Amino acid sequence: MDSTNSEVAHEIPPMIRIYKDGRVERLLGTETVPPSFDPKTNVESKDVVYSPENNLSVRLYLPKNTHQNQKLPILVYFHGGGFCIETAFSPTYHCYLNSLVSGANIIAVSVDYRRAPEHCLPAAYNDSWTALKWVASHFDQKGPEDWLNHHANFDRVFLYGDSAGANIAHRMAMKHGHEEKLDVVNVEGIILCHPYFCGHEIIAGETSGSRNREFAGKLWQIVCPSSSGVDDPWIDPTKDPNLGGLGCSRVQVIVSEKDFLRGRGWYYAEKLRGSGWSGDLEVIDFKGEDHVFHLFKPTCDKAVAMMKKVVSFINLEG
Repeated sequence: MDSTNSEVAHEIPPMIRIYKDGRVERLLGTETVPPSFDPKTNVESKDVVYSPENNLSVRLYLPKNTHQNQKLPILVYFHGGGFCIETAFSPTYHCYLNSLVSGANIIAVSVDYRRAPEHCLPAAYNDSWTALKWVASHFDQKGPEDWLNHHANFDRVFLYGDSAGANIAHRMAMKHGHEEKLDVVNVEGIILCHPYFCGHEIIAGETSGSRNREFAGKLWQIVCPSSSGVDDPWIDPTKDPNLGGLGCSRVQVIVSEKDFLRGRGWYYAEKLRGSGWSGDLEVIDFKGEDHVFHLFKPTCDKAVAMMKKVVSFINLEG
């Protein structure tokens, strides 16, 4: 093999390796599973194309015992993975969505989007917005997908994401609230789990020159090379002068004590409260846990507690 083919241009361990010849090697998040009926949760899933031009699909989830024409809250889910690994079809997200859909009794739309570095931002944002518009196209019950036509309650829509997916969920709520409102959809709330936010300014819980800050900044440069850096409102929403226009009435932010992004979640909540946005805001902080712990340890006590918090938020309990 030509030695130039094996030269590494960028590496973000343990996620991705990019070679000088353009090849991309994903080190995590490559496994996928097909849609199925899950007897443990009694949830059925299927994949449906929402963007033929980019060959992109969503995975839909519906409780099997849903009655004909029964309306359920809609949850649109954006997977994490630093904008460059994982898919909506990974076993990790498939299992999590099965459990959440069963616990909350909702219909879920898990969005697959184009990933960096082959498709740098704003590709993931554009795809996610296209997916939301596709969901909204079922408002009159004449859309292409029967599950949404028959069971989607467009008065109760939630956007949920973890890590980079939380970044996307925030971005979609900003677009809905300030830039291009989807008039037929009421985005009641967003759930931001361990959101991938960063920033030039050192905030509480961060130290200058830390490996974690360097990691977050280097990753951002790879997935969004056209941006101004970590002061870009896409990665630091506290710099967005329109933050008060967030297009939902409720926000749940989930952080964890050992997560290097914890401070950013708290800082986002602080700035959102002071932005003029008038909705309800809840921050949940799990002691002793790390980034997206609930995906890797779904049956641990705190993951179970987190699931209950998310379900309660969706169903307006407590």
